[in-house]
Amino acid sequence: MGTRGQKLIKMDVGELIDKLNKALSDEWLAYYQYWLGAKIAKGPMRGAVVTELTEHSNDELRHAQMIADRIVQLGGTPVLSPEEWYKQTNCGYEIPDDPYVRKLIEQNIKGEQCAIEVYQELSSMLKDKDPITYQIILEILADEIEHEDDLEALVEDMELMLKCEK
Repeated sequence: MGTRGQKLIKMDVGELIDKLNKALSDEWLAYYQYWLGAKIAKGPMRGAVVTELTEHSNDELRHAQMIADRIVQLGGTPVLSPEEWYKQTNCGYEIPDDPYVRKLIEQNIKGEQCAIEVYQELSSMLKDKDPITYQIILEILADEIEHEDDLEALVEDMELMLKCEK
């Protein structure tokens, strides 16, 4: 990173890179969980659920790219192996071993809620300390909030559908 860019950051860059690598690990695991869920989903509203999971997987991959690019800009190295994702993750990984759409959605809501907490903490930490990373984190946080809302709306739709069938 250039010397002017370094002066913008008012915190320990190594600590920031560590936190970003944890978030990067979360994004890779979320990407895979969404991507795989879209492949195996079964049940009512499958088409809508697959569309949503696929869209979210693409967003998670974009988030991973944004974070990895920023880590490199900061002079760091992004997490190099998938094994490290499990060691560094904030939110973990729930194996989508039940392909029922409701179960997949519930797992992903839980993941989004964790991601919202992680990015809220990062945004609080970065505010007034690193304006570039702060903006990246705010963009990702907005996406994660939207993802949670999208998934909760699918659950509401499923519940309404079940009520109509009775």
